Amino acid sequence: MAAPRWFTLRYGRYSRPFLKLLGLGPDRSGLAVGDADVAVQMGSWGFSGRAPTGSVTSARVLPETVSLTRGAHGWRGDWLVNGAGDGLAEILFDPPMRAHVVGLPVRVRRLRIAVDDPQETVRAANGDVA
Repeated sequence: MAAPRWFTLRYGRYSRPFLKLLGLGPDRSGLAVGDADVAVQMGSWGFSGRAPTGSVTSARVLPETVSLTRGAHGWRGDWLVNGAGDGLAEILFDPPMRAHVVGLPVRVRRLRIAVDDPQETVRAANGDVA
């Protein structure tokens, strides 16, 4: 079994120091894609989730950007985890990923996540071997 591939979250120039101060900075955040599961973390308390790789139904790079909002937020299965407005990848899950946002349990059907390498993140999430 290969070690999970680690993808760092993308942070903007101004959001990096603010989110780091809140404990949601890059040293405690990222996305891991392994043979068995996909795991995402933003800080020790902001957002954490894990799902079997078999529950990933699709992944793609999103060309759009997200303005003004940073952190972990969502509603009814649609979640955004970001430290920047660009570099977005979308991963769809069925059954939904089990996650926690500020300690509260949520289900994630659609995860949009800002990563430093969205193309490689999508390849890994789709099961493409690098």
